[in-house]
Amino acid sequence: MRALQTATLLVATLGAGLMAGLFGAFAYAVMPGLARSADRTFVQAMQNINRAIINGWFLLPFLLPIPLLILATVLAWNGHGQVALPWILAALVLYTAGFFVTSGVNVPLNNALDKADTGDDDRAKAARAAFEGRWVTWNLVRALLHTAAFGVLAWALFLHGTGAGTT
Repeated sequence: MRALQTATLLVATLGAGLMAGLFGAFAYAVMPGLARSADRTFVQAMQNINRAIINGWFLLPFLLPIPLLILATVLAWNGHGQVALPWILAALVLYTAGFFVTSGVNVPLNNALDKADTGDDDRAKAARAAFEGRWVTWNLVRALLHTAAFGVLAWALFLHGTGAGTT
């Protein structure tokens, strides 16, 4: 049972770390770089990124931590590693909040931008104006939530590994 707990925490931590890194990279590199682009270039680049990112390399680490964190909660509640339980629960709340920011704000903005017509400069400028500010703000929120989830999961994994609080 302890090996399953360890594996569950480890994979959830890796997934949270990958998402924190991805969303963080958008916050500190990708979006500031694209902000320097012309409107049409910005919109087309984001459309291409949003289409390309829907793949298994993104979806697996994005979706898998939630069921793993639920399982880790159950395992910690019922077995070894109860000392890590508050940290696992905190990670579940933080990660789920970041998941809902992505699915409730960023994805709908991505979908709206995907339908944008970039046929002329005025339409590209309007599409960018409707997208960029909100997307960047909410990306920062989800980056911080996933980073916090990663941090508390790393701590939970440490506590679990020390065996502190077990009999």
